[in-house]
Amino acid sequence: MSSRLRNRPGLIKRLNFSANVALYSGIAIISTLALLAIAAPLISHYDPTGQDLENTLLSPNIHHLLGTDQLGRDVMTRLLYGARIDLAIGVIAVFLPFVIGTTLGLISGWRGGWFDAILMRIVDTTIAFPFYVLAIALVFVVGAGPKAIILAISLVGWVAYCRIIRAAVLVAKELDYVHAAKLSGLPTRRILRRHVLPNVISQAIIFSMSDIVLSILAIVSLGYLGLGVPIPTAEWGSMIQEGQAYILQQWWIPTIPGVMVVITGFGLSLVGDGLVKRLNK
Repeated sequence: MSSRLRNRPGLIKRLNFSANVALYSGIAIISTLALLAIAAPLISHYDPTGQDLENTLLSPNIHHLLGTDQLGRDVMTRLLYGARIDLAIGVIAVFLPFVIGTTLGLISGWRGGWFDAILMRIVDTTIAFPFYVLAIALVFVVGAGPKAIILAISLVGWVAYCRIIRAAVLVAKELDYVHAAKLSGLPTRRILRRHVLPNVISQAIIFSMSDIVLSILAIVSLGYLGLGVPIPTAEWGSMIQEGQAYILQQWWIPTIPGVMVVITGFGLSLVGDGLVKRLNK
């Protein structure tokens, strides 16, 4: 921290307050969504896939707070159960690339040489293709469903974490505390685990917040295209696709799932912004 900032405690407090507001607001939004998804069976007694053809396309009322869709299914129930699917897949589909990319980036940045050269060519080749194009192509190959989506996103998403961690390790391994650890005779594994990784992992954690948003958008897009979670399972993308034909009469059917995607992305963005300010202050 520069001497100018040290001499301005009021500015520092405002930065800290801003970081806290963004971080805690984002955590509150995501926590609320997660709790609603987990408590879906307690909040609604309707079956998310159960059809009631005598009560189709109902407007919001006391029995169906968000109305019913074209098959008489309760929209709010499907929204809550859809959150379970999209949030769970989004987090898992980022966790695996996070672990894989961080591990490979750590090794690549530390070792260098032929391993680094080969890995970086693989990374460059993967990044040359748009994320969604690769994800859709992989889903076509391995098939639809949650496992296929997680596998497809994982095979594509690890490269970003690999590049982030590798770049940070290239800088960190030249610092004095790392040289001191080497001279003290500590094994490489311990140096990486205890001295290098804790000081480079924050960048990957911050990026993971926006990556979850990207993964959820990919899941919703695949669901909209009919390549995601098989119907009639409740999922936001398929809800938007099925409800778009009724957008002029029952606009809430396709609109509310889209709003939920926006709220989720907004919450995760706030968490990411808060972490940036907190970790980089």
